[in-house]
Amino acid sequence: MSTEPQRPESAPQEAPQRDEAALRAAVEAYKEADTTLDETSAPVDGASAESEAQTEERSIEELSAALDAARAEIEDSRDQVLRARAELENLRRRHAQELEKAHKFALDGFVRELLQVRDSLELGCNAAQEASADVDKLREGTELTLKLLGDVMEKFGVGVVDPANQPFDPEFHQAMSMQPREDVPPNTVVLVIQKGYTLNGRLVRPALVMVSQAAVAQ
Repeated sequence: MSTEPQRPESAPQEAPQRDEAALRAAVEAYKEADTTLDETSAPVDGASAESEAQTEERSIEELSAALDAARAEIEDSRDQVLRARAELENLRRRHAQELEKAHKFALDGFVRELLQVRDSLELGCNAAQEASADVDKLREGTELTLKLLGDVMEKFGVGVVDPANQPFDPEFHQAMSMQPREDVPPNTVVLVIQKGYTLNGRLVRPALVMVSQAAVAQ
């Protein structure tokens, strides 16, 4: 018979029970830690949400203020454009009126000067109708009237084209006929049939002339 002491049979069963108890204790500790973490973080999450809400509210207010400012700026720009357009239209209308007046009354000064010529002609005409009219005085009056008219025309840039004994110039002269001449060079104006006129150097009416040509050999 063996004398070795016998181990109790319940020893192998106690180890699993201890492990199971330790596992249960760890699970309970984890649950308690998780509950504590939730309780601790709950106020933080609430504060964060409130902060986010305030930030969002401020963003909306800022956007609304920026939108109002943009609308005000657009309205101000629109008013400026409308005022500028109205001023431009008024300027265009005034310019058109001034241009129309300038065209309509461009000859105002010339007419004023020309009136005295007409007055002189009327006086001469009335004097010529009298029975006792003096021909010499009428001739003198007519010459003075012509001189007065010439002064008025010269004052307003009207020049006389009277090319007698000058070379023929087709830009200012119009030849009405040719005349064989030996005493003057060919293409010389030998007779002015009608005088021409210019306005500030530009031809208004050419002078009608007779022009010399080389004499035909006998």
